[in-house]
Amino acid sequence: MVFSGSIVVYGRGEYVVTQTSMNTEMGKIADLLENAESKQTPLQIKLDEFSKKLGVGIVILAAFIFLIDILRGAKLIDSFMFAVAIAVAAIPEALSSIVTIVLAVGTNVMAKKQSIVRKLPAVETLGSTSVICTDKTGTLTQNKMTVVDTYVYNPERALAYNTSLEVAAAKALSKQDELIIMCSSLCNDSDITSEGVEIGDPTEIALINYANKKGFDYKQIRNENIRISELPFDSERKRMSTVHKLDEDVVMFTKGAPDVIFSRCKYALVGDEVVKVNDKILNRYKRMNEEFSNKALRVLAFASKSVKDEGFIPTPNDEEDLTLIGLTAMIDPPRKEVYPAVKNAKKSGIKTVMITGDHKTTAKAIAKDIGLFTSGDMALTGHELDALTDEELDKDLEKISVFARVSPENKIRIVKAWQRKGKVCAMTGDGVNDAPALKQADIGIGMGSGTEVAKDASDMILVDDNFATIVNAIEVGRTVYTNIKKSIAYLFSGNLGGIIAILFAVIAGLPNPFTTIQLLFINLVTDSLPAIALGLEEPEKGVMDNPPRDKDEKILTKDTIGFVLTRGYIIGAVTIMAQLIGLRYSHELGVAMAFSTLTLSRIMQTFASRSNTQSILELGFTSNKYVLGAVCICLTMFMSTQLPFMREIFNIPYSFNFNILLICFGLAVLSTCSMEISEFLKRK
Repeated sequence: MVFSGSIVVYGRGEYVVTQTSMNTEMGKIADLLENAESKQTPLQIKLDEFSKKLGVGIVILAAFIFLIDILRGAKLIDSFMFAVAIAVAAIPEALSSIVTIVLAVGTNVMAKKQSIVRKLPAVETLGSTSVICTDKTGTLTQNKMTVVDTYVYNPERALAYNTSLEVAAAKALSKQDELIIMCSSLCNDSDITSEGVEIGDPTEIALINYANKKGFDYKQIRNENIRISELPFDSERKRMSTVHKLDEDVVMFTKGAPDVIFSRCKYALVGDEVVKVNDKILNRYKRMNEEFSNKALRVLAFASKSVKDEGFIPTPNDEEDLTLIGLTAMIDPPRKEVYPAVKNAKKSGIKTVMITGDHKTTAKAIAKDIGLFTSGDMALTGHELDALTDEELDKDLEKISVFARVSPENKIRIVKAWQRKGKVCAMTGDGVNDAPALKQADIGIGMGSGTEVAKDASDMILVDDNFATIVNAIEVGRTVYTNIKKSIAYLFSGNLGGIIAILFAVIAGLPNPFTTIQLLFINLVTDSLPAIALGLEEPEKGVMDNPPRDKDEKILTKDTIGFVLTRGYIIGAVTIMAQLIGLRYSHELGVAMAFSTLTLSRIMQTFASRSNTQSILELGFTSNKYVLGAVCICLTMFMSTQLPFMREIFNIPYSFNFNILLICFGLAVLSTCSMEISEFLKRK
């Protein structure tokens, strides 16, 4: 079959159209893409739920305070305005802006680490990723074939070789090995330009690179042994032959699939001698070919044949009675950075699954090498996957680490299976056929070298096509989410402190501790810059040592609520103390001291909110310049309320002098120290 979208490289033919439009293979992919579901991120879902509950709670609180104020004999309009001010003060209006800014900063950090975010919420989704479904070629591997070993028959040489690049590079060369290098350089159409640009088939490029690594100049070999004629590679013949003038001799070199070459060899090179092939020699070669193949290596066999004269033009019938020279084994090796990346992902509780169109044996061998496939794991082909019901797939899903020879439908089915288990699934892809699965996944990751269709369907693009970049991006995502929670905890702690002070005053029959304009000022000054600065914190120690968070985890977890309540009670307590001290002198001074203490406490709280695992002293006051800058700006804005022409606006009497200000500042510092001590005791 010839599918729409295919490119005809050479040849002639007549095509019978069997399907059109949406019934073509390309149409089926378009249909899958159309029906794949776009999903809200865990953060979007939780923020929506949280906002609704918060709104209802604050309306009830404002109504309660409004009724209490009316019952105490306050004017209707004053009570209403104060209730509205409380609602405004309690609602963190800056929350959505803060989340957007923190996510935007995360995208900037990720861009510097070779990952471009196309959809802002994807930053946070990465942080909750629990499964990465990744392609093999180019993502886990270098996408560059490399010769890692050779084999030539020698009765005195051990059969098995270590196929590492280092060992292959160090192995001493025999005359047979040198002849393989000559044969692989001559029977080869690839080239490397003076600018270092590689031209040709990746397998053939690997052969000339191998020659260069061994100290042979493939261009010099070609110049000294001119090609006379050739029989190009053919997928049916599975071999290629070229004829060359070597000194006084004319030789035909042939390379191709081992089984094909073996069947056409009548002789074999053993040392410097050409001997007749026997079962012992042939079986040794077949065993070596099998060993290489079991290690997922691509094997080529090389042979030669002396021919008549310089005018010889080979035909397929001439590729008989060859002399077997040896084998080369090559592989698309894993990226070096993939080994620690897979290890870090596993340590972080992230399951890595290889989904590839390659052979099952090759995929499994690579997966074992990089630590992705371990004892007890399973590997399935797309055909084997099709034979499973959804129930059977769900049962074994967590054991399956490799899917080979998969179709676009298989990829979507794998993603949906993980999603049924409640996992946040990331999916990589570069082709048109990957687009539906990229859209279906919780986060689709396109490749920088991939098609535009795949990029358009993805949430994030890997500039360097590197798996390690995904793991780095997950660290950024986790940090972003942690910082968002810090900002949320900071906002609600401060708001709770103010509400506690108001409720205490209402219940105790004291004057309202704040005026409407004061509440709005506190909300404006302390709910913005400090919260944004907290969103720019560096990653916490051990951020990748913990498993992914549950996608159903609430924004305000038990620990976060604990921090909010503790800090809120402390801020509320010092604010009440300030009001009580001020009320000993006058109603106005009580209000001014409560306002000043709450404002300063919320500003100073920024330092205590920077980390839940380290103290201010461990972090250092200057390690986050944004926090330091935000605190300085907020303090400057607060001090502006002490100016003569501002005092009247903010109801600050002239009896509020420098000594009173020091008391308020001392109470704010006391609140911050109390928070630090409380968190230290919790950690202990």
